[in-house]
Amino acid sequence: MLLAVDTSTQWLGIALYDGHMVAAEHAWLSQGHHTVELAPAIQWMLARTRVSIKQLKALGVALGPGSFTSLRIGLAVVKGLALAEKLPVIGIPTLDILAYGQPPDERRLVAVLQAGRGRLAVGDYRYREGRWWAENHPRVLTLDSLIETLQEPVIICGELTAQERQRLVRQPGVVLVSPARSMRHPAFLAELAWQRWKKGEVDDVNSLSPLYLHHAEGVSL
Repeated sequence: MLLAVDTSTQWLGIALYDGHMVAAEHAWLSQGHHTVELAPAIQWMLARTRVSIKQLKALGVALGPGSFTSLRIGLAVVKGLALAEKLPVIGIPTLDILAYGQPPDERRLVAVLQAGRGRLAVGDYRYREGRWWAENHPRVLTLDSLIETLQEPVIICGELTAQERQRLVRQPGVVLVSPARSMRHPAFLAELAWQRWKKGEVDDVNSLSPLYLHHAEGVSL
């Protein structure tokens, strides 16, 4: 059984996955209470599914981009479990989780997360060889800057405010994924982590760190 944890933004998510089925999945919008909500949520999920800590074989964690504090909380909990139970850890970029849940398409996929102060963390993806592949490193853009890059038909998924969705939907060639399909499902994180774990692609627990982005002004995200 693999436990997946995503604390990249105000949306928290956890899931249990055994390679054949999703045993449990839980996602919720926190109000900045990650520290007090995450560990009890994991305990609750394990209790409800009658899965003990000793039955866990691996841990998956979202690495960001995202909130500096939120990412550190999630990674700290996962590292603590990994060291205590001697479990392998697999880190997955957060925007990859968003892209993973989208159906195949010939158009460019733009995955976005809220980065604070009116900015977005943005990643570009193309579908080939049966999956979405990142085309570049994620970057931080304002909505205006993102719109300037939309020179071809694109699909946009991820966390967007109502105002941002209204502006983007008016842009020629832009298709917005629905809010429900724009959620970062922790089960997708679990499946991605499981695939890497089965290939032996695990991360060093001690050196694993969040993927922070840097704005032009030097602000870490």
